Amino acid sequence: MSTPRGAQIAARLLRRGSRSLTTNTSPFRHRLPRSNAASNSQITSASLHTRSRHHAQATARQEQVVWEPAEPSNPAMAFPCLDAQEQKTAALQSRSLESGPEPSYTSGTHMLFHSPTPLLLDWGGILPEFDIAHETWGTLNADKTNAILLHTGLSASSHAHSTETNPKPGWWEKFIGPGAPVDTDKYFVICTNVIGGCFGSTGPSSIDPSDGQRYATRFPILTMDDMVRAQARLLDGLGIKKLYASVGASMGGMQSLAFGVHFPDRVGKIVSISGCARSHPYSIAMRHTQRQVLMMDPKWNRGFYYDSIPPHSGMKLAREIATVTYRSGPEWENRFGRRRADPSKQPALCPDFLIETYLDHAGEKFSLEYDPNSLLYVSKAMDLFDLGFAHQEQTKLRRQENLEKLKEHPDTPIRNDLSCSLTLPSKNYEEQESTAPMDEATGSASTNPPQDLVRGMASLRSHPVLVMGVASDILFPAWQQREIAETLRATGNHQVTHVELGEDLSLFGHDTFLLDLENIGGNLAIFLS
Repeated sequence: MSTPRGAQIAARLLRRGSRSLTTNTSPFRHRLPRSNAASNSQITSASLHTRSRHHAQATARQEQVVWEPAEPSNPAMAFPCLDAQEQKTAALQSRSLESGPEPSYTSGTHMLFHSPTPLLLDWGGILPEFDIAHETWGTLNADKTNAILLHTGLSASSHAHSTETNPKPGWWEKFIGPGAPVDTDKYFVICTNVIGGCFGSTGPSSIDPSDGQRYATRFPILTMDDMVRAQARLLDGLGIKKLYASVGASMGGMQSLAFGVHFPDRVGKIVSISGCARSHPYSIAMRHTQRQVLMMDPKWNRGFYYDSIPPHSGMKLAREIATVTYRSGPEWENRFGRRRADPSKQPALCPDFLIETYLDHAGEKFSLEYDPNSLLYVSKAMDLFDLGFAHQEQTKLRRQENLEKLKEHPDTPIRNDLSCSLTLPSKNYEEQESTAPMDEATGSASTNPPQDLVRGMASLRSHPVLVMGVASDILFPAWQQREIAETLRATGNHQVTHVELGEDLSLFGHDTFLLDLENIGGNLAIFLS
């Protein structure tokens, strides 16, 4: 039996259908396609009593109700963070294309070593010639035995300490100098900008001497080993046959070990701080995401952006991702907590919490201070790093094959004819069984150093080595430094000093090597002396 309420519902539904048949064509009126109106009518009539249906249809024909536009429930959000990026793009667009919007990527005055001899790279690429930007502190003694080679992190220049010609504080200012951990009253300190970089050394932003154009992404793939081979050329130019020590942190810690492995007779002591003996999946994954957000910026233009607008938005995001890995959660808990920048305002999708504003500032500051292509190439070189024996042997074979090709055609202009033939896999990734060796006693990943790594680092068995790590480091976790120390001891090296700073000593994470003068600097000073 029908009810008045049922009739009212049917009437409202049918009115919606009937309004679609009116001749009024205002775009603000609610209209349905004729088929939809009929369908609605059929659905409704099938669900109600026949008598109610007839009554509702009669009522609907007599009424013509029009829906007028309504105010939105809420106003649209503002996005000042996006506005700022658009304004920045507009400002860069207005710059003269004659000089280009790219900065000079130099930290100031530095010395330049030029090698006219071609450099064959591990993956077959060739640099016909190259430059290495470098700076020095202290005095080289008469027999040239007090030199320390200081290796940098990914984005650092050769400006580790201020100089007379460049008084700007360097990235390791407090660690270098008279009476400092790296004591310039005793040592002659050399710091270089790596090849592939953008602070004076040859990299993607440099001019290819073959055609006078920028390399851009025609620059060949690099490795850490390529970088230290170029540094060895610099030492040859300075007449330094053997280093007192090789010192580095982060990526520099990787290079410091690599220099010792490849030139064991050219170095005395080795220091690796917050580094590793081979790159591991987590750090590779983090660098991958940075490269992806950069390459997805339309302004990256597959690397050919030098006479246009640089991909500053992609660089900003890449740096924000990187910054997350440089510090620790506990430090940020103490430093920022859950505080918002302005609690009196509505929450926003743009930077709102203090930690968000910190990351935003870090990304923005970096976005035009480093060449995007250098970030791609140097970070990829970090991913490829592996001092394992098998990897080294494969590389030796590949280098030998390429050397033979060069010898066969010595008069032919050197040219890198390699192209990337990589294709994306046809199938999505499928979970596979773990290949990590397991410890039978604990059932977890084995803590014994891999024999492949032990064989690969055997050339360091007689070198004094200092390995330092930080428990709060998430980018190069402390277990990776323990792996270095345990591997070296497994080679028979009895001169390994391993220092691990617990969270009671440092919450600064990976950046501890830049900030902790007492613990990092103190242990370094003791070891070098």
